[in-house]
Amino acid sequence: MSTATFCPACVGTPEFTQTTATSQGNQQIILSLPGIHCIACMNGVEAALGVIPGVDSARVNLSLKRVTVGLNQPVPPETLIEALELAGFEARILDATLLGAQTDNYGRALMTRIAVSGFAMMNVMLLSVAVWSGAVGATQHLFHMISAMIALPAVVYAAQPFFHNAWVALSRRRLNMDVPISLAILLAAGMSLFETFVGGAQAYFDAALSLTFFLLIGRYLDHRSRKAAASAAAQLSALEVPRVLRIDGETREMIDFDQLRVGDNIQVLPGGRIPVDGVVITGQSEIDRSILTGESRTSEVSPNAKVTAGEINISGPLVIRANTVGGDTTLRRMATMIDKAEATKNRYTAIADRAAAIYAPMVHLLALVTFAGWIIYAGDLRLSLNIAVAVLIITCPCALGLAVPAVSTTAAGRLFRTGLLVKDGTALERIAETDTVIFDKTGTLTMPAADGAQLDLTTRAIALGLAQASSHPIAQAITRSLGQITPAPLNEICEHPGKGISAKWNDTPVRLGAGNWMGAGTGTYVQIDNQPPQKIALNSQLRLGAKELVAAWQKAGYSVHLVSGDESRETSRIAEILKITQWKANASPADKIAYVQSYANTSAKVLMVGDGLNDTGALAAAHASVSPASAVDASRAASDVVLLNDSLIPLIALPFIARAAKRRIIENFAISAAYNCIAIPIAVLGYATPLLAAIAMSVSSLTVLANAMRLRGGK
Repeated sequence: MSTATFCPACVGTPEFTQTTATSQGNQQIILSLPGIHCIACMNGVEAALGVIPGVDSARVNLSLKRVTVGLNQPVPPETLIEALELAGFEARILDATLLGAQTDNYGRALMTRIAVSGFAMMNVMLLSVAVWSGAVGATQHLFHMISAMIALPAVVYAAQPFFHNAWVALSRRRLNMDVPISLAILLAAGMSLFETFVGGAQAYFDAALSLTFFLLIGRYLDHRSRKAAASAAAQLSALEVPRVLRIDGETREMIDFDQLRVGDNIQVLPGGRIPVDGVVITGQSEIDRSILTGESRTSEVSPNAKVTAGEINISGPLVIRANTVGGDTTLRRMATMIDKAEATKNRYTAIADRAAAIYAPMVHLLALVTFAGWIIYAGDLRLSLNIAVAVLIITCPCALGLAVPAVSTTAAGRLFRTGLLVKDGTALERIAETDTVIFDKTGTLTMPAADGAQLDLTTRAIALGLAQASSHPIAQAITRSLGQITPAPLNEICEHPGKGISAKWNDTPVRLGAGNWMGAGTGTYVQIDNQPPQKIALNSQLRLGAKELVAAWQKAGYSVHLVSGDESRETSRIAEILKITQWKANASPADKIAYVQSYANTSAKVLMVGDGLNDTGALAAAHASVSPASAVDASRAASDVVLLNDSLIPLIALPFIARAAKRRIIENFAISAAYNCIAIPIAVLGYATPLLAAIAMSVSSLTVLANAMRLRGGK
């Protein structure tokens, strides 16, 4: 279950950006407010900042959930953050490196290199046509010289990714796929330059550029399939509260989290995330504990109640004595568990890497044997070196380099059109190997639902109108449950952080929110004017497509399990409806990781499907994982595939497309092997001209791409 989002929100992965860019002479500071979603929030943020001396302007961007503060004199960011927190709005300073760069500089650089090598290749090919058509003497030499002037700078620039990776591998005394690639490109360009200066008939400039162009395409496709991945442990660490309000007698001061010591008293305002494990000293409130349990139900706390880092204070201010700080908090221990689980999954060796480990030394050995054989046979160093270079060129793994990324990108595109985002380059390979699926319950197979049957039609219409104005999960549940009726027309709508939402209906005040806000008990209530609040019962209902998904995956051969932080009665009820015989209730985050690892220690390969922070460790520990788009950022980061729709129906196709993709990858390796079986003897025997090498490489690469495109269609 996703952690509930409150307004101001404490959930998500906020970021802080401070710029010194000057606009009309004023410094600007940009703070992220990830949970704001209404006009009242915008007005509240701008009003809280506007009264601070030195603040010239405050402009909230609702779509980006950021506020840009213009200053006419220096103001520390901490002053702005403290003012917002005292007004009930969360703002956080985070290290942007925890979350990764927002711009894809590497991808853009690859695209530039592809453009340069492709443009140079086409021009050299045009010149090569004249040579292949019979140009000799001075004309041939002139065309070779022009080709050299075009090709050499292009190769030096465009092939840098291969040269760099090859150098790193060789400096560590190992081989990778980039070593034969770099050797082939360098030797092709070097021998071509030598042949040009001595007036030789053979030049490989077009082959060197073709190699670079096609392999860069493969590298870019591979990068595209991998760049969405992020560290779930880093995302979880980003949820830590960097600044806390410490209370010592009458003294109140904002301090860095690292300065906090065991025994210190801190205040957590409504809507704030609890930064430490500790005990409530003063105050009463409701706590959202979904980070640990995955369930949306809140818990009441009062003095002497225990609270845990990462939980959210909903309704009232609390003073908490810190019992654990720093690396000992529950949140930090969860991050450590997830980090270990990610490291285990990252040891997976992709098919292409296993192939490269065999292919690279074989290519070098073959070129060396060819060179030695021709030296012995012909005694001509120049001829032997040319033939050895031809062997390196024609065996250079163009098709092999495209085999996996072409399939992964095509399959990922097809899945995206159905509503699934593939984040990791090896995800489909790993999903194809899975045979056991473990589902979380709340937020994954079920969604919170509201029961308004006991309310009269007018009250239900008012509740629906209020709920539609909020993005809180409970409000969304009420909207889904009462959406078949016409909402009451409301005005003066205002959301109250940690409490609920109020409005005017025909000049009558109405409210929807926490019971203690209205003087009632625990739960969600709706109130019209001064009438007694009426409770809206909350339960859970199956997510759209849940039955179809479980049945389809069971039919596909999966062993299906259900693991939930909810109590046994509700978990068993959902398991019975979905005909899942293996289930576990009252599971903590550590229990879920242990459950996944108990199968990982056997021959089973686990596919984990979950959405909450309490699922993040299990998602990272599983062989492959899926989370819905509604999941918190840490869970999405830990997962390999993100479901973009509310319905679970698109997930049905996932294992079938993954298995088809793995078959296409193996077929592409077979195509590459067949190409080498035909091309290698021709090259070894000395019949591989530049024209033949270029045509052979292009045909093999295009064949691999065409085979990958077959994934775009079919059932």
